[in-house]
Amino acid sequence: MDLYKPYVQNDRQRKLVDAAGELADMFSERGEKYDREDQFPYQNFDDLKQSGYGNLSLPKEYGGEEITLYELVMIQERLATGDAATALSIGWHLGGLMELTETRAWDEHIFKDLCGKIVNNKALINRAATEPATGSPTRGGLPQTKAVKTDGGWTLTGRKSFTSMARVLDYSLVSATIDDTDEKGFFLVDHDLKGVSIEETWDTISMKGTGSDDLVLTDVHLPASSLVERDSSAVGEDIPKAWLLHIPACYIGVAIAARNYAIQFAKDYSPNSLPGPIKDVPEVQRKIGEMELELFKARQILYSVADKWVREPSKRRDMASELASVKHVVTNSAFQIVDTAMRIVGARSLFRNNPMQRYYRDVRAGLHNPPMDDMVIGMLAKNALE
Repeated sequence: MDLYKPYVQNDRQRKLVDAAGELADMFSERGEKYDREDQFPYQNFDDLKQSGYGNLSLPKEYGGEEITLYELVMIQERLATGDAATALSIGWHLGGLMELTETRAWDEHIFKDLCGKIVNNKALINRAATEPATGSPTRGGLPQTKAVKTDGGWTLTGRKSFTSMARVLDYSLVSATIDDTDEKGFFLVDHDLKGVSIEETWDTISMKGTGSDDLVLTDVHLPASSLVERDSSAVGEDIPKAWLLHIPACYIGVAIAARNYAIQFAKDYSPNSLPGPIKDVPEVQRKIGEMELELFKARQILYSVADKWVREPSKRRDMASELASVKHVVTNSAFQIVDTAMRIVGARSLFRNNPMQRYYRDVRAGLHNPPMDDMVIGMLAKNALE
């Protein structure tokens, strides 16, 4: 059964999802080893670089494919069926660049230069905005990372947590408070600069392969041009960040992997207490049906809202609650699908050599990615009361 046939709209999308599928299948074979040995998946990122996957959301004139939001969620979902941590990590890279491609918020020569480094040098970039003291930037806390103006530019000092794929990043977009003001800016930081280091603090049971370690900045000297965004001059700040749909796309990809495993298990497992495989047991069929219904619901809302974003750009400013709702519904559905899949597989799903236990740990992380459930519910309530 081709799960993408109902959603693929043209030949380009079919090629994109097939290319993501080839990568996902390779990643899937390595997943258990990386997880068991607690290794960072360097080989996965090498494969992504060689395939040109990191270029997909760049402008066509700068060597990219300029994929749409619809295409982003499709390929990220497929990639995550192979390895969720790798998919989530590269999703930050692709999504952030998609936003810059659409808004052109930076000075064009700086953006063009960055695109050239991504295309020619296979560079990777991510935003570094979370800090231990402030938590998620979506909560509105002001960064403790400080940018001080100097004669030649800026000096940056601070620490960022949850910096996904930190060990392979070439650049970070670092949020910092500017001088002694309450203004926040984002600075483009080359990881080769003196004073930039990675402290390996990522010790979790979920999404271990993201390697979301701490980025430490100690008196990092930056040129004046490194301040690429500031609050007072943000472009398109009233437009919601639709590219964050790469998050629910990733977690429903985990759910699809669990669903696929459970269905195959039901076809193959034949205990001697039954005349055939457990797929013929009514209760197992009911659970499979429940998974399919939950998956249909989640994917319909994910793809329909992404499609609306692409086809009706005039409505984008009013789509914040829709986008947030997608994240809430899809990540919670993904968690439910994995739970049901584990009930089908039974106690075998808890063995370390069974991928189901990894899916279970990984899908749980989706509940803690932005926007968090309480913020979504609060937003919907506020909109209704107004």
